[in-house]
Amino acid sequence: MPFSGTDAGGFRWEGFNSGAPSQQPRPEKPQKPRKAVKSPAARVLINLAVTAVAGFLYFYFELPALNLQSPDFYTFVLLLCVVYCVSAIFTSGFQGQGPGPYFKFLKKQCKIPLLLALAMVALSLAGSLVGSVIFRARSYSQLLTVETGDFAAEVEEISYDQIPMLDRDSAERLGDRKLGELSDMVSQFEVVDDYTQINYRGRPVRIATLMYADIIKWFTNRSEGLPAYLVIDMVTQNVELVRLSEGIKYTNVEHFGRNLYRHIRFHYPTYMFAQPVMEVNEEGVPYWICPRLVRTIGLFGGVDVKGAVLVNAITGDSQYYEEVPSWVDNLYSAQLIMQQYDYYGMYHNGFFNSLFGQREVTVTTEGYNYLALGDDVWVYTGITSTGGDQSNIGFLLTNQRTKESNFYSCAGATEYSAMASANGELQNLRYQATFPLLLNVGGQPTYFMAMKDAAELVKKYAMVNVQQYQIVATGDTVAQCEQNYLAMLSQNGVVDGSASLSGTQTVDGAIAEIRSAVLDGNSYYFIRLIGSDVFYSVSAVDQPLAVILSEGDQVTVTYRPGTDSILTGVEIAKR
Repeated sequence: MPFSGTDAGGFRWEGFNSGAPSQQPRPEKPQKPRKAVKSPAARVLINLAVTAVAGFLYFYFELPALNLQSPDFYTFVLLLCVVYCVSAIFTSGFQGQGPGPYFKFLKKQCKIPLLLALAMVALSLAGSLVGSVIFRARSYSQLLTVETGDFAAEVEEISYDQIPMLDRDSAERLGDRKLGELSDMVSQFEVVDDYTQINYRGRPVRIATLMYADIIKWFTNRSEGLPAYLVIDMVTQNVELVRLSEGIKYTNVEHFGRNLYRHIRFHYPTYMFAQPVMEVNEEGVPYWICPRLVRTIGLFGGVDVKGAVLVNAITGDSQYYEEVPSWVDNLYSAQLIMQQYDYYGMYHNGFFNSLFGQREVTVTTEGYNYLALGDDVWVYTGITSTGGDQSNIGFLLTNQRTKESNFYSCAGATEYSAMASANGELQNLRYQATFPLLLNVGGQPTYFMAMKDAAELVKKYAMVNVQQYQIVATGDTVAQCEQNYLAMLSQNGVVDGSASLSGTQTVDGAIAEIRSAVLDGNSYYFIRLIGSDVFYSVSAVDQPLAVILSEGDQVTVTYRPGTDSILTGVEIAKR
């Protein structure tokens, strides 16, 4: 039987043609039409309801400020317009092909949302243009008022019970270690890494709050609240867990209505806020300080602070203060202060001068630190020219509560150059310097640094002269470091030999009793004068004279005052 291309063994192959099956296009399924809501009034109500639900959910989770000066507000309004328009397409049953028909539908049926969206876009563009630094350079330069001061005259020599010896990293380690020692808390709570530095009862400390270890711990403990907060003394390195009779219920890591951000947003829906910080008042009651932000140039430019909302972390009670109480330390953040100085330094001679002539154009250096002066916390940062050199022309001190700012002219090393100089002094030990504090030592601007080993433990201290950063002194104690530093200043002719140790007092008398002991491998002598019950401890390494002293010798002891029965003697001389 002859074979044909359309027959094989009695079976006919449908669609077989020239050795290949034919390709038949599949018919497209007709698009199922949407059902429209018949009543126009019902359609509008449904669209509004959908928009309201979407808007509430967005507002609840994203918490935009209902303020024309907040960029988030424009995003919020545009989202509502989009949701309404999409809902209108579905409720009307409209089904077009391509974007053109949809646009015509929206133009006809959603005029108000479209006009509102266009108005918001136009307003934001106009507001940005009006507040542009190109046109408002002088206004930006006037955000921060900077006075010129005399460092030696205005910044007092600080006593050692006011110098923060710890940096933030060391404070965090101490806080975590303290919580780990408490068996009743370590499995339930963790430490939040905020560690706000404040002056508390006349001492520089860092405050740290707790958080629930996980969501299960939150469910089991939230009714009582967080039972304590941590106070880390930056001088003595002592960590105190302050237990509360009533727990903290409002924090920035809480959930739902007790979340701090949500709490203040629902109470102050139009306010814009900076990052809240935890502080405690003089009675030890924890409060959240929520600085209120305002924009003073155009719609979005010239960010500044105008008062703050204080929230009781236990009860949630809140109150707005245009002038905050004196115990508040953190109103203006270091980042905002530095940004405002950069505006001042760059634009006080006009915008184009900042690009081309660059006459007297200055900016802040990369880092900053805090200094306790009086009852306030001051931000310190170096000021340098825009040329990218490795020297400062001076430094800025700004009060974080009042924004009082003083510039001190002092050409010298940048902070990182000083850190490198201190590291080089102890390079055989491979210690690393912390970011420096700026102190007045012997009337000289001085960088003070703690020197840490690889385990982040403080092993030594270093002082570097700002103007002559080859003058580097180190010591096992702050007192020893200062003594070595003053000696080097005297040797280099920077100060005369009469420069005294800061925060010390002297006493004269005859030795009634002298004892010795070896502490940490060093010999110490404990001296009591006739008519006194106080002993003065003197290191034989720092004061070799102590080794040959006897009872009855007339001496002058320079010591650090305190309330203990044993005080630190930093210098002793025979009369």
